[in-house]
Amino acid sequence: MARVTVEDCVEKVSNRFELVLLAAQRARDLSVGAEMQVEKDNDKNPVVALREIAEDKVDHDALQEEVVRGMQRHIERDDPEDDEDDIEALEAEMAATAEIEAMIEAAGIDSTLADTKPPGNDLTNSLSTGVTNGGKS
Repeated sequence: MARVTVEDCVEKVSNRFELVLLAAQRARDLSVGAEMQVEKDNDKNPVVALREIAEDKVDHDALQEEVVRGMQRHIERDDPEDDEDDIEALEAEMAATAEIEAMIEAAGIDSTLADTKPPGNDLTNSLSTGVTNGGKS
């Protein structure tokens, strides 16, 4: 194929937007060393990718899967054992937290922070509460 046109490719991939995504993905694959399915003929990777699509030399479904995988921000894990490990770790952390809270309660320590005063001298404490000694030392 001497020249590749969009019309040649649209026969294989009917949606032009999908064609752009697939060709871009294939061009990226070629840039990182994927084997070319057509002769290079002094063409750049995007043109080679379009020629491969037009000549039906690449698997469209595999390319589409690569595009989707490349755009995903969250990658789902298929291993349910990882989920079980995470659940066990969370349960252990919750048990440890409950044990610490029980120890604090048994020791009679007030665990709320609402009653604590900020550190500082009496002047900063009185200024924060709006009470002053009328300028007397």
